[in-house]
Amino acid sequence: MPLKIYSYANCGTCRKALKYLNTKGVDYKLLAIRETPPSKTELKKMLKFVSGDIKKLFNTSGKDYKSMNLKETLADMSEEEKLELLTSNGNLVKRPFVLEKDFGMVGFKEAEWDKIF
Repeated sequence: MPLKIYSYANCGTCRKALKYLNTKGVDYKLLAIRETPPSKTELKKMLKFVSGDIKKLFNTSGKDYKSMNLKETLADMSEEEKLELLTSNGNLVKRPFVLEKDFGMVGFKEAEWDKIF
């Protein structure tokens, strides 16, 4: 099963991650995160790989996060409300969002990716 990577074409970090995967010869399935955000099932699976810290799944530097004032309101939301936000608005999801059967990662830090690939 190829790696699933949710990405945004205009994201420099995503482009670096894809270049990295191509250089390593990693087989992956590319999904447009804005048009097809991760499902709740995928988000819940990713939570296991980020030690249950749902805030790590949010793109905290994005315009939508800031315009929705999530820095102030996120703490008062239930996990279900947070998951609903993420699955309904791909701009809120930290990218790249990489999921495979045995691991998941958000963001791109080459040193961390080197441990996996």
